[in-house]
Amino acid sequence: PYKNSVLTHEMIVAIRAKATCPNNGSLKIDHAQDASLYPESFPHFVRGRDSVRTYITSLFTSKIAIYDGAMGTMIQNYSKRNKLDEEEYRGSRFLDWSTSVKGNNDMLSITQPQVIQDIYRQYLEIGGSNLIGTNTFSSTTIAMADYNMEAYAYELNYEGARLAREVCDEVTAKDPTKPRFVVGAIGPTNRTGSISPSVEDPAARNVTFDELVETYFEQIVGLVDGGSDILMVETIFDTLNAKAALYAIGEFLEFTGLDIPVFVSGTLVDQSGRTLSGQTGAAFYASIRHSKPMCVGLNCALGASHMKPFVEKLANVVECFMHVYSNAGLPNAMGGYDDTPEDMARDNRAFFENGWLNMVGGCCGSTPPHIKAIADVAKEFAPRKLPDVGRPKMWLSGLEDLVVDDVHNHLGLPFLNVGERCNISGSIRFKKLMMKGDYGAAMDIAKKQVEDGAHVIDINVDDGLLDGLAAMQKFVKIAVTEPDVAKVPFMLDASKFEIVMAGLKWCQGKPIVNSISLKVGEELFKEQATLLKKHGAAVVVMAFDEDGQAATESEKVRICKRSYDILVNEVRFAPEDIVFDPNVLTIGTGMEEHSNYGVDFINAVKTIKEQCPYVKISGGISNLSFGFRGVTKIRESIHAVFLHHAILESGMDVGIVNSHELLAIDDLEDDMKVLCENLVFNKNEDATEDMLQRTNYERACVEAKKKNLPMPRKPRGKPVNKPRLQFDYDNVEPTPAVEPPTPTSDAARNHTPNPYKNSALTHEMIV
Repeated sequence: PYKNSVLTHEMIVAIRAKATCPNNGSLKIDHAQDASLYPESFPHFVRGRDSVRTYITSLFTSKIAIYDGAMGTMIQNYSKRNKLDEEEYRGSRFLDWSTSVKGNNDMLSITQPQVIQDIYRQYLEIGGSNLIGTNTFSSTTIAMADYNMEAYAYELNYEGARLAREVCDEVTAKDPTKPRFVVGAIGPTNRTGSISPSVEDPAARNVTFDELVETYFEQIVGLVDGGSDILMVETIFDTLNAKAALYAIGEFLEFTGLDIPVFVSGTLVDQSGRTLSGQTGAAFYASIRHSKPMCVGLNCALGASHMKPFVEKLANVVECFMHVYSNAGLPNAMGGYDDTPEDMARDNRAFFENGWLNMVGGCCGSTPPHIKAIADVAKEFAPRKLPDVGRPKMWLSGLEDLVVDDVHNHLGLPFLNVGERCNISGSIRFKKLMMKGDYGAAMDIAKKQVEDGAHVIDINVDDGLLDGLAAMQKFVKIAVTEPDVAKVPFMLDASKFEIVMAGLKWCQGKPIVNSISLKVGEELFKEQATLLKKHGAAVVVMAFDEDGQAATESEKVRICKRSYDILVNEVRFAPEDIVFDPNVLTIGTGMEEHSNYGVDFINAVKTIKEQCPYVKISGGISNLSFGFRGVTKIRESIHAVFLHHAILESGMDVGIVNSHELLAIDDLEDDMKVLCENLVFNKNEDATEDMLQRTNYERACVEAKKKNLPMPRKPRGKPVNKPRLQFDYDNVEPTPAVEPPTPTSDAARNHTPNPYKNSALTHEMIV
């Protein structure tokens, strides 16, 4: 409705209250227009009457829309023709400011508004831009700290947006068939959440996720109050910063109930096709797609000709609209840009010819003539078609992206290996290293897990003698700087929700959080799930409820279905991002009530997958064989049989495993396979005893080998009966019996009546 005066959430009110605007309290923050100002049909647009989302969809599907070009380049060009030194930057308002402010381009919205408005106007009138970005790239408290101007963040954003709003309305009034939109520009700040500022300490950071959210939230309030139609998180070189900005936007939209389209623009820093924090374009998109951006693309760092392979890759995966605003080539020796308008138009043509874009503009070195030249070429081509909507899939990311539904492990099974060795409960060595604080050696364990076939690394630092909150954060902060570790997604695993949340705030990618459950009650369960949804994490949901752990098949199914309905229907959690853990429980304990745990799990998996579309099923596989600990061969054999059937027959797709020790079922000895199947499927009452006997033998073999003694005699066990050779007559179909079997005598066979003339019976023995 563009009636921002009714947005009275306490955080918004507090930000406005401390604003530095000279006329604070009487600012124009409502921007609705008279509903009858322009005709109701597209291409006309009236604020407060029409939906921006609907209009942008129509615009982006009917033509390649035009964004603006570089603000900094235009300011530099202005300063070459006009005096724009320290004095002009300060203006009368900051005449006695304590630090040098020349170069703080954003403050020109306050001190030289006519310069900024003229630049906006040139992009609209000369360049033909449909949308222009505000002069607010660095208007955050964090970035303004360089000039001691943190207090002016709201005012900088308000003024940057207000000036753009006024010029857009002025130009739109001249041609209402071409409405112009204000895009609130949200830059990356000058700090990074994923990169250490210290070469000596990889865990060091100069900003936290919460600090980024706070600074971005204030910026958003100023941009919206100033009249922005769209919010653009741009020039992303660290996806964690972008996630913080998107989180802040999400909070603002939740508090206000508004629908403001969000654009996101990443920056690939060189020909490696990666962001500064190491992510590929696809991983970057997978990390932020939970925020449901309306348009995603790339800007800055490279010229259009260098961007082509990366734009193509991104266009192949992005589900929303796509944009590019490239530099005018690569910088020259003096830091300037040499590409002419014709050069930029030529190099952008490939994007249009291939149908990759819905919006195009320019970044460093570009000017209104550059934008006009690009627009003249773009109008010859149709915009990118939105991709068809297909089956939803879980899409994770580290430095690289991973579509879980398309994964096969090193044994050829459709199964996601989650490496268990960076888990204090899964590795004694890892536990010792964490207790000593030897994070470097702990990283080596993580690297080895990836080398051995782990698609995801499980991180669990739960121990009563360890500060889990601090240990989780330090481990993740170091891990994200190790390319061989960080290339895969993480599973953040803890018994306390605050620990996984602390780790989540240091993950630039899309991880899995392990776990939540209804054990804490329905309301807290929904609160936790909602928070994870906002951060974009996938989640493991344990089969627990208020009454305890699900052990039987029916209980596993009931609790998972109840959890699913709450998550999908009430929290609106993406079903493909849900991983159920129906509790792999220990078999072979000698207790009769435990004997069917394997069967119950395998049967429950299939039913849950049938009743809960798109979910994944996971489990801690080592729990299954805990009763046989100490004998790896036995345990891995049991796991091989269990996983083979759970995966291929029931649809289990995720498991916390030691990838290096996973066996294929075909690798098992025949007698071992029989023992395992008897145990897993509870085929007979002697299954546990038979396996214990085999376990003792395998343990004795290990000891004999250590001591260089003769191998013990292998238990005979129960022989496996071989099939008998069959002939055609063995397959005769049974026929109904009409009388009991008859003797072979002729009299019996012929049913001859007895004459009862016994005087005629003269056999010598009778006689």
